[in-house]
Amino acid sequence: MKKSTNAPSSNANSTPRIAIAIMAAGKGTRLKSRLPKVLHEVGGKSLLAHVIAAATSVVPANDVFAVIGHEAERVRSSVAGTGINFVLQPEQRGTGHALMVAKQPLSAYDHVIVLSGDAPQITPQTIARLLNFHLDQQAAMTLLSADLDHPAGYGRVLHKSSRSAEVQAVVEEKSATPAQKKIREINAGFYVFAVPQLFAHIEKLSTANPHGEYYLTDMAEVLRKAKQRVVVCKTEIPGEVLGANTRAELSFLDHQIRMRKCQQLLSDGVTIFYPTTCVIDNDVEIAADTVIEPFVQILGKSRIGTGCRIRSYSVIHDSEISDNVLIRPGCVLEESRVGPSAVLGPYSHLRPGSDIGEGAHLGNFVETKKIKLGKGSKANHLTYLGNAEIGAGVNIGAGTITCNYDGFSKYNTIIEDGAFIGSDTTLVAPVRVGKGAYVGAASCITEDVPEDALAIGRGRQIVKEGWAHQKRAAPKPK
Repeated sequence: MKKSTNAPSSNANSTPRIAIAIMAAGKGTRLKSRLPKVLHEVGGKSLLAHVIAAATSVVPANDVFAVIGHEAERVRSSVAGTGINFVLQPEQRGTGHALMVAKQPLSAYDHVIVLSGDAPQITPQTIARLLNFHLDQQAAMTLLSADLDHPAGYGRVLHKSSRSAEVQAVVEEKSATPAQKKIREINAGFYVFAVPQLFAHIEKLSTANPHGEYYLTDMAEVLRKAKQRVVVCKTEIPGEVLGANTRAELSFLDHQIRMRKCQQLLSDGVTIFYPTTCVIDNDVEIAADTVIEPFVQILGKSRIGTGCRIRSYSVIHDSEISDNVLIRPGCVLEESRVGPSAVLGPYSHLRPGSDIGEGAHLGNFVETKKIKLGKGSKANHLTYLGNAEIGAGVNIGAGTITCNYDGFSKYNTIIEDGAFIGSDTTLVAPVRVGKGAYVGAASCITEDVPEDALAIGRGRQIVKEGWAHQKRAAPKPK
């Protein structure tokens, strides 16, 4: 198991073999979506990705098994990079049936933790605490419970006595008496099973219910009848067990995750004006003394250094921003890197592969893609730079374009240190402008420009004195 301050304890002479099974086969009918339920996103990644992240903080990825069914290949491909295993449940006949089909791989373990793939707020600490409790209690089954202010719709946990961790029964809402419905402790749908006891008795589950499915909840009664120990462990954070069955619930979870992220960043020394207006994904990292203005989106796995200011309406996706960068309003960055003390915007667009050097400036309506812009270089106005290597101290005039595509292939433009590119220049790649060279305004450059040379590629100006006066005085055609 992974080393952790919450690593499970055991009275056995050897460390128990622990697996985690994630229930991820359902359709999510109430979401009214063609997208599998567990692939809906909150906090910047799928429900399932959140649960996998928590699970793999407790055990290695090769001990995690996602049970998939509806749109199985789509689910598999979306999280394949996590390194976890998959078990196919061709027919979705309930959570009990999911473990039945996973019997072969899970039988190699001593205990299995069962998580819900649509509960993204579950924490590694709670998973490890649940496992520790299960092992300490030497139970066949341990349920995770939570006290909810509004428990309607959930099964209620009944204890053998007021001070006992042992479970008397789990009563579903529709079967509960009026007195039982007042109980606030609910079955959260997370479990730990001793694997030998689980598979020795799982075939006793019944489908005698309105949906004709095998429910893991019913294992509590099955195991108790078999004189096995069934206990309950209550979470200290009730909200972490909540799942999402509707769009409204998805929205609520997303809001909770994002607000918790903002609170964490504020505690870490980041200034966020009006956090409720910002969209900051769960995996984003921001260093202290950076200021985030209202209506900013910072998405994916973006990293932002210290002392930056991100002004309103900017969108940053999977990008790395170094220290002391100023991003003016309305900038869009995708899979890009920005060096220290650079200045962007307003309304700059950095497309994937843009690498902006230290102290460089990109200004109004400048678009870049797959470029390297050197230290202190500037492109301040109305410019497109694609597939280009631009050295240090280069000045790119307004309206400059690197023509990188001929309809079939992309080509590179190279501009060496200290070059000056005049306004309205067209650089037709492949082409190189040498160190310290000048390119005259309004030029179309199709050939390499040597170091320290001047290149002018435009038609010669012709002036015809009096032409306009003669034109106005000429008889107008009838």
